[in-house]
Amino acid sequence: MLTPPGVLLRIEGGCLLGISLLCYRELHASWILFAALLLVPDVSLAGYLAGTKVGARIYNLVHTLAGALIFIGAAVVTKHAALLPYGLIWLAHIGMDRMLGFGLKYETRFNETHLQRVQV
Repeated sequence: MLTPPGVLLRIEGGCLLGISLLCYRELHASWILFAALLLVPDVSLAGYLAGTKVGARIYNLVHTLAGALIFIGAAVVTKHAALLPYGLIWLAHIGMDRMLGFGLKYETRFNETHLQRVQV
């Protein structure tokens, strides 16, 4: 029997979290910084105060892998290694969310995410 896509997406999230943690450790960055900033992307939930449509757009902008990967890529290309821990924390947050089943939001309802539309 094949593994359901929802389970695979959660495994991918766990792998993303794990790789982010390993890379963060290799940078010898501050674990206090990591703990302090891990949940900062969830401040984007405040966008829901302006309505479901605006909230979903802001939340998704912050919780898509593209933003974090572009940030890390820019840090590498511009040789600003001091920015790498922030990008890895951002990636770790996204991986953690995906592992726990929190996905990108649809504009219809706060609780409707792309992971819920995938059969678990």
